[in-house]
Amino acid sequence: MRRIIGLVSMGLAGFLIVTCVLAILYIPGQVQKTPLDTDSYTRLAGNAAVLPSGGGAPVRAVSHTVANGKASDGDVVVFDTFTCLVTDEGGSAPDCSDDDTLVTATTDRFATDRHTAVAVNDEKYIGDAEPHEGLVNKFPFNVEKKTYPFWDGVVGRSVPAEFKGEEKVNGWNTYKFVIDVKDEPAEISDGIQGTYSSLKTMYIDPRTGSIIKQTEQQLRALDDGTPVLELDFGFTDKTVAANIKDAKDNDSSLGAVEKLPWITGIAGLLALIAGLVLFLGGRRDTATHAPESAYESTSLDIFDDGERRSRRD
Repeated sequence: MRRIIGLVSMGLAGFLIVTCVLAILYIPGQVQKTPLDTDSYTRLAGNAAVLPSGGGAPVRAVSHTVANGKASDGDVVVFDTFTCLVTDEGGSAPDCSDDDTLVTATTDRFATDRHTAVAVNDEKYIGDAEPHEGLVNKFPFNVEKKTYPFWDGVVGRSVPAEFKGEEKVNGWNTYKFVIDVKDEPAEISDGIQGTYSSLKTMYIDPRTGSIIKQTEQQLRALDDGTPVLELDFGFTDKTVAANIKDAKDNDSSLGAVEKLPWITGIAGLLALIAGLVLFLGGRRDTATHAPESAYESTSLDIFDDGERRSRRD
């Protein structure tokens, strides 16, 4: 029985060790991928000033990002994004409008690697959409403390996002990255060329690469230096809170995956040791009992032979 239990224990050990190897080499690559069912709203609020004659006004913006599952595959995810910025004098403006409250409205299609979050410009994913470069809407999983190239749609290229340290956002630890664009030539409005400056600060979840919080100060001016539009806005409190909740949920799931190799590895080693002890112990028991049986049988035969000789005598 001990040998049987030992064999079962060693079989379990083999299963656990194989699971440990898979948890190290295969499972993280399958779990750490941008979901193909992404459908998210990001809301921002702040102030805008139409310069030089106009005064400041409260504004609100919404960005709706949807993953195109049909155009995506196991390695690349395709996104369609709609962004709208409107003035919000009364605090109850709709997400978007085509009246005089509209400041800007844009659409965008892009594709990214599901693990690294870097832009992919293959025509089979984005068709005739504008090619992107660098990171677009998130950072990679397991963010590093370094400078990353991040897409800026106004200048039409990636710009450096520099790591500036760690910072708590509502108690949640994030990596702080800053993008500082100064007086870059750009199309500041439809058909209007000028200069563009932006100071953008992003607070990133280190494990998933998602943007937890973002603030931006932006200035657009004509080529002669005349200011046209000044923006100072960022994620709303509700958006930040929702992002932190999602980060906590994802952190818990990914943390369990990271712990799996340790759990299965240690359990497999213990099961292997127990199985060997039981199996080898069972073999010793068998070896110990076998000579005793032979001795008893031999003694009986000798006794029987002696008894038969006594009877003949």
